[in-house]
Amino acid sequence: YFTGKEMVANSIVSNLFQIYCVHAEKARENLYEDETGPNKVLIGGGTGFIGTELCKTLKRKGYKAVIVSRTASGRGEGDRITYADLKEFGLPQNTKAVVNLAGQNVLDFFNRWTDTFKTKVYDSRISTAKAFKEAIESSPKGRRPEVFVQITGVGYFPPSNDIVYNENTAVEDSKRDYFSRLVQDWESAATLSPSSGVRNVFVRPAVVLGRQGGMIQQIFLPFFMGVGGRMGAGNQPMAWVHVKDLCGIIVHAVENDKVEGVLNAVAPQIITNQEFVSAFGSALHRPVFFPLPDTVWNLVFGQERATMITKGQKVTPTRTLESGYTFRFPTISEACQEFAQLMYQDVDE
Repeated sequence: YFTGKEMVANSIVSNLFQIYCVHAEKARENLYEDETGPNKVLIGGGTGFIGTELCKTLKRKGYKAVIVSRTASGRGEGDRITYADLKEFGLPQNTKAVVNLAGQNVLDFFNRWTDTFKTKVYDSRISTAKAFKEAIESSPKGRRPEVFVQITGVGYFPPSNDIVYNENTAVEDSKRDYFSRLVQDWESAATLSPSSGVRNVFVRPAVVLGRQGGMIQQIFLPFFMGVGGRMGAGNQPMAWVHVKDLCGIIVHAVENDKVEGVLNAVAPQIITNQEFVSAFGSALHRPVFFPLPDTVWNLVFGQERATMITKGQKVTPTRTLESGYTFRFPTISEACQEFAQLMYQDVDE
């Protein structure tokens, strides 16, 4: 039994929820049918570190960023629809591009590297890629976007200290590890039919550097306090890209109708982990004498997953540069200078 106060409270909550649902439904209808507003870019995974930066970048360019998520509410820089909306209603009117960043964070401290978690990592990528592919292919041709940009990763290339990979490098199946097979299946799931009339672009980012998230957010405090150091042996290659360049490459792919296929989102400068650590320490004016050896990373993440940190690849952005993209942060020293201040000020705001 409820008291009078509880019944009133429940009634208020129920009424507020109904009001929210009506407003959410109206907002969704307006979003779907708006043909006169700015071009829309749908973004799967738009609430994370990269997605937030991408939404800001798109807004500055005059686009309407529309986040696609499991729920109709939550944080984020853009308007919002759900995957259920996508399946039921397809793509909104005036959708210029679809960009998919979605996927379970591999380096999640709170999940052990078990078969169950590996399946979750795999399924979260394949299912969202397929959802966007099916939504695009099932839409009337006049409502399809110009381009579908799927973000995957340089994990497509197996770790090596010797090979220099580019977008055209073929990888033998026998040489593939878990991450290489994952990216292969991921890109396959996002591959549109040639008859779709929509450009397919696969952007493979390296380690994404930026103050608002990712690795830099995790290591900033210990490095600022002077207790940072190399990760693993330090001589492993570290392919990297500044988050603003990753977003720039995505926008470049959206706006240039000749861009298609694979683009490596990696800075032109090939470095080792020790060279990154030295550059970051120099930008902070701090020593970097406290290494974390392979055994620590293996203990924290499990040996297979830890290879994302303790091993690496030499990757070049050959097709990215050929397509006409110019990097804002081509060297690690320039990148580190951008995010090394204690009181961070976004250079674009």
